[in-house]
Amino acid sequence: MRFDIITIFPRILDSYFSEAQIKRAKAKKLVEIKIHDLRKFAKDKHRTTDDIPYGGGAGMVMKVEPIFKNVESIVKRSPYKRKDIRIVLLSAKGRLFEQKKAEILTKKYKQIIFICGRYEGVDERVAKNIADEEISVGKYILSGGELGAAIIVDAVTRLIPGVVGNRASLDEESFIGDQIEYPQYTRPEDYRGWKVPGVLLSGDHKKIAKWRRKKQKQL
Repeated sequence: MRFDIITIFPRILDSYFSEAQIKRAKAKKLVEIKIHDLRKFAKDKHRTTDDIPYGGGAGMVMKVEPIFKNVESIVKRSPYKRKDIRIVLLSAKGRLFEQKKAEILTKKYKQIIFICGRYEGVDERVAKNIADEEISVGKYILSGGELGAAIIVDAVTRLIPGVVGNRASLDEESFIGDQIEYPQYTRPEDYRGWKVPGVLLSGDHKKIAKWRRKKQKQL
């Protein structure tokens, strides 16, 4: 799976993508992450990527031209067919990102291009003519789309075969189907009087399975 992230802050996600599971997935060549500096596709000497909104109003709006040029450049150089590429605009008005969407993205596409907005928003022509879809990661406002892109990259990456060591662990996670995963415990058995449920110490796998099913919460 290849991820391309378009942003005006190309180093903002360096730390997150250089640690833990994503780092290992990159080392195994299971994923490839490319960060693109949108300012390189601006046409003026100041590398301007935003402008005042038509009709007036507060804030600045991300320009359509550099975004189009950046996306066009990525698609032209891609080793994949257009049908295997998904162009995603991170947007507060997009469809809410859920586990099911992560599964769809993992199964259907080989490359995902993320457009990360900033300021007051992105020229609507990007949503209508460039992006395949708009996605929101929650009902709150962030300073930009970069964190949203990182969330989706993480959720998709861990579903790629070979990334998670114990594949079976994915089957019982929260949001698989319509339930939240059962409570988990580990050593010590008793800490400050907070005890592990006795059934988990019983060694009776049927009773443990029954307890876990009972403790799973339905969405």
